[in-house]
Amino acid sequence: MAEPKHGDSVKVVTRDKEYFGILMPRPAMLGSEHAILKLDSGYNIGISNKKIKEIVLIKASEPRVRKKVPLKKYPKLPTVLILSTGGTISSKIDYRSGGVSADYSAEDFVEMLPELKAIANVRASKPLSIMSEDASPSDWSLIAGEIAKEIDTVDGIVVTHGTDTLHYSTAAASFALQNLGKPVIFTASQRSIDRGSSDAFMNLLCAVRAAAVFDFGGVATCLHATSSDDYCLLIRGTKVRKMHTSRRDAFRPINEKALAKVLADGNIEVINPHYHKRHDGAITLKNSFEKKVALVLVHPGMDPGVIDYYLEKGCKGIVLSATGLGHLPVNNRKHSLLPQLKKASKKGIPVIITSQCLYGAVHPFVYTNLRRVSMEGGGIFAEDMLPEVAFVKLAWVLGQATDYETVKRMMLESVAGEINLRHLDDEFLT
Repeated sequence: MAEPKHGDSVKVVTRDKEYFGILMPRPAMLGSEHAILKLDSGYNIGISNKKIKEIVLIKASEPRVRKKVPLKKYPKLPTVLILSTGGTISSKIDYRSGGVSADYSAEDFVEMLPELKAIANVRASKPLSIMSEDASPSDWSLIAGEIAKEIDTVDGIVVTHGTDTLHYSTAAASFALQNLGKPVIFTASQRSIDRGSSDAFMNLLCAVRAAAVFDFGGVATCLHATSSDDYCLLIRGTKVRKMHTSRRDAFRPINEKALAKVLADGNIEVINPHYHKRHDGAITLKNSFEKKVALVLVHPGMDPGVIDYYLEKGCKGIVLSATGLGHLPVNNRKHSLLPQLKKASKKGIPVIITSQCLYGAVHPFVYTNLRRVSMEGGGIFAEDMLPEVAFVKLAWVLGQATDYETVKRMMLESVAGEINLRHLDDEFLT
């Protein structure tokens, strides 16, 4: 008799009991000491190999062959490409094997959301399949390159992505894709697609609609605006941040209003009209990112040796997430960061000052200590840029230029709406 394999229906005989179910693959982290069985109830159990007398094959699993019906193309509808890069929204569960797959085709997306057929002709591609916490500057470069390669063949692009570092990737795409004349909409989901409360369906539907018809040229996110399924927010890729670990409306605009609402009925209502419209100009791809850049949180009692560590490791640039208006320890001899800032300045290594407050802007001249950071230490105050955005931008700038003065000038120029010099009261905590 053939040896049972994963997915087969089996009987597991132990010293004191028999179990019936589907033999499951063992998670690598659990080692090989247990057999995993999916019971008829749907629950998985682990059975110690020491207790197992035999595993009897009842029925071998048969590979599922899905007949895919080619999608009909409607000439009057716009075409949208869905680029899957990984994350919860790009995964589907095989309830028989318990396995998770991120290998979505255009047919899969339309099967999951038949409403897409009325919005756009959908294509799909999977250039990457990672958890977003594993993303690196190399992945940002790859995603931007795929977008640049495909943008002229479609009316808009949707990028599905994990939530944890979504705002890093949207910032990276915003800087790398210069003169973008069509919508590139990143979307994600906080809750897996098999849960009744999943936000994946509405997020994807709204994102495809925005990519298909919104008069916008640039990078934005499209995710739930509230905990209900009433509308999604389009937020500029350099002004968005994940502000909650698990809420469906975790992504919020910081230091500006969202660009628009995408309502459940398909309408798009503009909130903030200050964005580039669609155009036919040629895109310029600048997707080089310097990998040796650090983002450091400033805190009370901080050891200045942390900065020394990065300097000794050959770091090409440092972003400090400072307190308040951009404050760093400067007066306490034991914890002052001024000597490290001066050392970096002499080496031509830019040190960018942002605020961990997130809302509001840093300022180099309001207090004496701020003046010392800027004038003595050479700290470059990054206006209202979010720390993560400044980190991505510095990596991008250093991928384009190495001269200190050029880097400083580029960091203080708003390339993709990352700097907003005017803030309104109703932009706070929206």
